[in-house]
Amino acid sequence: MARILVVEDEPTIALGLQDDLQLEGHVVDLARDGAAAEAAGMERRHDLILLDIMLPRKDGFSVCRAIRAAGVRTPIILLTAKGQEADKVLGLELGADDYVTKPFSPRELVARINAVLRRAASPALHSDLFRSGDLTLDFGRFEAFRGDRPIVLTAMEFKLLRAFVARHRQVVTHDQLIADVWGPDVFLTDRVIYTHVNNLRQKIEPDPARPTLLVSVRGVGYRFDG
Repeated sequence: MARILVVEDEPTIALGLQDDLQLEGHVVDLARDGAAAEAAGMERRHDLILLDIMLPRKDGFSVCRAIRAAGVRTPIILLTAKGQEADKVLGLELGADDYVTKPFSPRELVARINAVLRRAASPALHSDLFRSGDLTLDFGRFEAFRGDRPIVLTAMEFKLLRAFVARHRQVVTHDQLIADVWGPDVFLTDRVIYTHVNNLRQKIEPDPARPTLLVSVRGVGYRFDG
């Protein structure tokens, strides 16, 4: 059972989502606009936020940006009627963990929610603590540091790091990364994977423009050389 914040301004859709998720055994809170969603998200009392993009007072992109800027790592799934890849990539760059395009089936949405919750709750693949130079990753506490400076990472970014650390100094193919992080039955484009990896580089690399920790292996995948 998880506590889920559903942010949707259409009452019929919001109540339908609430009913579907409660049937799955989850506890559901509702927010009807972006300002209320941001306030609720900052309280850090939810296990997942289901966030519509088109909202009154403040759009979902702005809410996602504000929540992540405050260091809140609660998993976020965006709901959007926009099917353009640019909108999806923007959401991922802002720190969302997944997105679902409207119209969607209740079964698809529940499957996505359960997958994100599993990723967020899964234990470290090996040791809870990993160090490389002045980079420290504590998977047990979901904390990361560069020296004494904390690095704010999302649940998805920790999951990516777990996958890379588990194959330290080995090439991780796109298919292996998808299976480890998103699940074996999920299809993602290389562009979406790159967006997540690039976001991670911006946070952990001394010089993101010339990565030395998380390097690309052209045409194959990535290798974590930390």
